[in-house]
Amino acid sequence: MNEQLELWNKLNQNNTLQEVQQYIKEVIEIRGFAQQEIEKTMLLLLEEVGELAKSIRKNATSMSIDKSKINHYDTIESEVADVFIVLNSVCNKLNIDLYKALKDKEKENIKRKWGK
Repeated sequence: MNEQLELWNKLNQNNTLQEVQQYIKEVIEIRGFAQQEIEKTMLLLLEEVGELAKSIRKNATSMSIDKSKINHYDTIESEVADVFIVLNSVCNKLNIDLYKALKDKEKENIKRKWGK
């Protein structure tokens, strides 16, 4: 726990995306998930995206929800963070630099014609 806390204390809003990705890699190792198969990590990512959808449904829409499970739904911010953490874990397992992937993809997107 102290090691995780030390790493967490180094996080700040001036960190680069690569530094955040490295932080996530290190805490995933500490938590014992570094050797988890990519298929299981992908399933976890899908689960977290589903939890984000539930949280949005609960907090940002007028859609009905199961009131008996209201305390099982976390905040949107918390679920976005979970998705981000697991997405970074997927990238780390596949040796993908998320920043580079983002830059490369946006270079392609700039060339596209967007419209309705």
